[in-house]
Amino acid sequence: MRRSDFRLNRHFARQITAACLFLTPANLIGAQPNVVVEAEEVVTHYTQADNGAGPMWCYGSTVVARDGDDVFVSTIETGKDVPPLCNCRWQLWHRGGDGWKLMQHEENYRQREPCPIAVIPGGPVFLSVNPSTEPPGVQYGPCQPLVLQFDRNKLSAPPRKNTPAFAEGTHFTDHSYRGFGADGETGELLLLNVNARTAKYFVSQRDAGGVWHARGTITFPIRGAYPQVSLRRGAAHVLAIGNIVEPVEEWQKLKAEKTGSKWDYVFRRLFYTHTPSIENKPFAEPLEVDTVEKTGGHIANLDLFVDAAGAAHLLYLKRPHANAVIREKYFPQSADTAHLEYAIVKDGNVVSRRTLAETTRTTGGLTPGYARFHVADGEKPYVVANGTMTGRDGKSFTDMFLADLTIETDKPMFQRLNVKTPLSNFFTNTPRGGSKPGNIIDLFGVGGADQLALRYVRVRLK
Repeated sequence: MRRSDFRLNRHFARQITAACLFLTPANLIGAQPNVVVEAEEVVTHYTQADNGAGPMWCYGSTVVARDGDDVFVSTIETGKDVPPLCNCRWQLWHRGGDGWKLMQHEENYRQREPCPIAVIPGGPVFLSVNPSTEPPGVQYGPCQPLVLQFDRNKLSAPPRKNTPAFAEGTHFTDHSYRGFGADGETGELLLLNVNARTAKYFVSQRDAGGVWHARGTITFPIRGAYPQVSLRRGAAHVLAIGNIVEPVEEWQKLKAEKTGSKWDYVFRRLFYTHTPSIENKPFAEPLEVDTVEKTGGHIANLDLFVDAAGAAHLLYLKRPHANAVIREKYFPQSADTAHLEYAIVKDGNVVSRRTLAETTRTTGGLTPGYARFHVADGEKPYVVANGTMTGRDGKSFTDMFLADLTIETDKPMFQRLNVKTPLSNFFTNTPRGGSKPGNIIDLFGVGGADQLALRYVRVRLK
């Protein structure tokens, strides 16, 4: 069994959990929104599947969506004594006025990965699923991408199965690296799934009339993974991280000698591509937004938001040096730092770059851990982050924080949310999943001592 995705999960979780957030009183100067944490709940628990994935594996696509007062969550359940890799099944949860209810689940355990969700306001709820077509226990075998369509007024009724259309040449397996999104205004859907042999992404679009269309392919300079996808008014946008075996032979050898591990995938190059019209124009040549290739670093693509003017807002976490062994030998004067980066791309060009937070050693500041966008009423962008606040006196505490990105300052002002159990890794009710912009922030993820508890937090901006 290839261990790349399992190790990626462990590395990513350690990175998130270990990272710290620093905040000084100076960061709190200025007008702050009135923020209230209204709910903190455990939705369900997860059992380790030992298949290289997990409930947060599809971090490029959301598993939580809101439509009015209704919140929908997709998660996965591990089958007892079902052999991996496809040993899980999807669950669809709903939160109305009387709390969380499991509405239905897959009959058999045919999934490896979590199943992203999307909503069309006032309309259906959709799940992107990728069931194996092989007997249980087959690894890296063929899978059939489907999109399940649920009647929001009859969530317990059997869903309608949609079969996306793809160009010729597909080879889809249990490692789908898929991206899934919705345009809530038009009712359209966008789905990406990777050819496991060629690393080429195949694109399918569901139009407003419910018809699926093959929309060609995307080829990144190296294998891309965990894509964020956005479809808005016919324009499609994709953000993905490079995911390949350590390309520097000398570094690969040194790490293997020190760790004894054969798994050595690195994530150092961030790519973006788009098409202004998915119906009649191909995706542009991918743009390399950032790289830490020369310093052996790590980049995590965190979020994507496309505004009304068509500009793509990108959020990512960057570490110039990801491996202590490499840093100590080749970059001994460099510190292990983290940077929360915010870039804006318009018409295929980066038009703005801003470091929202970065590790500091001598003064206060914000050392980023994990973050997502939230789009409030009026399409006002915020960033939600987690971590540990440390003052200049050395005292610290763990929490989640919120910053308004419309305030033009060198560093944004982060406000503490006072969450009882802060989430270390989380999804949000993003417009990319069809949720309307609004002043309620729905967070779903993991945190606290019980990392198998899948938690929900609702925050309201007043």
